[in-house]
Amino acid sequence: MPAYRKNGPHFLRKESGSSPRMDLGAPPLEDLIMPYQIILCFLLLCANICSAYSQSDARPQQEVKELAVVETHTPVSQRVPDVPYVPTPPAVVDVMLATANVTKDDVVYDLGCGDGRIVIAAAQKYGARGVGVDIDPERIKEAEENAQRAGVANRVRFLEQDLFQTDIREATVVTLYLLPDINLRLRPKLLKELKPGARVVSHNYDMGDWKPEKVIDVNGRKVYYWVIPAGAGNK
Repeated sequence: MPAYRKNGPHFLRKESGSSPRMDLGAPPLEDLIMPYQIILCFLLLCANICSAYSQSDARPQQEVKELAVVETHTPVSQRVPDVPYVPTPPAVVDVMLATANVTKDDVVYDLGCGDGRIVIAAAQKYGARGVGVDIDPERIKEAEENAQRAGVANRVRFLEQDLFQTDIREATVVTLYLLPDINLRLRPKLLKELKPGARVVSHNYDMGDWKPEKVIDVNGRKVYYWVIPAGAGNK
C-alpha cells in the first residue's frame, strides 16, 4: 500500500515501514484564522442589524418634521374667500370715487379688490395711488395684468392677503364691496387704523348703527359714504 500523510492533529500519518500514528505537527494557517473570521462576520452582522434598526426608528421623526414644515408654510391663498367675487359695475365705481372726492393726493385701498378695477380707475381718472387687497391669487394676477394694460402699474399695487390682517393706516380712502357681516367685523379695524378724515365707501351694504353721511342710489344699487371722526381710534 502506498504511504500517505496529511498534517493536522486529527489525521493519521503512515510512512513506509512504520505503523500509523497521530501527527502532532503544527496545524495549517487557515485552521488558525478560521475562528477569527467567524467572529468578525458575527460582529459585522450585529453592526448591520443595529444600523438598520436605528435608521428605521429615525425615519418617522424626520417625516413628522417635514410635515410640520409644510403645515407651517401653508399659504393664505388656500383659505376659502369670505366673499364670492362679484365685480362692481363701472357706473358704481365712478360714483364711489366721486362721492369720496378722490384726488391725486389720496391713497385708495380697495379691500376685496377682485380684478382691481376700483384702484385702477382711481389712478387713471384722478392720479391717486392705489392698493388692492384680495385673498384669491387668481384675482391678484388678473388685477396686475389689468393695471399693466391700463398703464398705471407704477401707481397701484396688489396684495394677496387676508383683508383683516392688512395694515391700512396709510389709506385716505377705503372702498368696499363685501357682505353685511363682513362690514360689521371690519368696522372696528377701520375706526382704529384710519386717520380722522379718511373716507370709507361701500357698495350695497351699510355698517349697522354707524350712520352714513351719504346714501346714493345708482341704478338700484346703493353707495354708502362715511368719514372717520376725530378720536375714533380711541373708541
